[in-house]
Amino acid sequence: IGTYPYVTSSNSSALGLSAGTGLPPKFFSNAKFYGVSKAYATRVGEGPFPTELKDSTGELLRERGGEYGSTTGRPRRCGWLDLVALKHAVRLNGLDGIILTKLDVLDAFEEIKVCVAYQLEDRIIENFPASLTLLEKVKPVYKSFEGWKESTYGVVDKREIPKKAWDYINFIQEYLGVPVVMLSTSPEKDKYLLLEEESYEGANIGQWKGSKA
Repeated sequence: IGTYPYVTSSNSSALGLSAGTGLPPKFFSNAKFYGVSKAYATRVGEGPFPTELKDSTGELLRERGGEYGSTTGRPRRCGWLDLVALKHAVRLNGLDGIILTKLDVLDAFEEIKVCVAYQLEDRIIENFPASLTLLEKVKPVYKSFEGWKESTYGVVDKREIPKKAWDYINFIQEYLGVPVVMLSTSPEKDKYLLLEEESYEGANIGQWKGSKA
C-alpha cells in the first residue's frame, strides 16, 4: 500500500480483480469490496514498519499468532495495528468494509495499542505519506486500550465477545469510516462471526488522545 519496492509482485489491490479474473471492470460495478486485516500488524522482509515491536510484546504476538513463514519458517515482523496505513488502503481501494482476523491473538495482553497518526520531528502526520523516506523516519502516535484478558478463541457468537474487545473493534471501524463486517477468532475455517453492516453508523470519533511510542 505504498512502500514500493518492499511489496509483493502481484497486484493485491481492488484494481487487480479484473487482471486476476480476466473479467472487465464493469462486471464488478455492483460488487462490494472488503479488505482483510489482522487485528495487529505483520510484515515479511525489509521495509519501513512504524509500529514494529522489537521486544517481548512483539515476540508474544509472533508466538500467539504463529507468525512464521509457511514455507521457510522465517519469523515475521510484528507490531500494533497501524490504522493510518489501513485507512490509506481503505481509501485507495474504495473498500466497503473490513474483515478483521486473529482477534484471539490479542487475548493475552494487558494493554493493546493502535497507531492513529505519525510524528515526524515536531509535526503530526495523519495521512499515509507518499514518500518512503518520510515513512522510514516517522514514529507512531498510539491510542491505548485496556486488554480484555478473556478468551475469544473459537467464539462464533458476538454476545461472547468481551466488551473491551468491542471497544477496540468499534474504534477501528469508526477511525476507518467503514464497518467491520466479519471477525475471525481462530485458524479454523468455521470460527468466525458475521456482523450486521447495517448496524454501523460511521460515527465521528472526535479528538483522539494519543501517545508517541
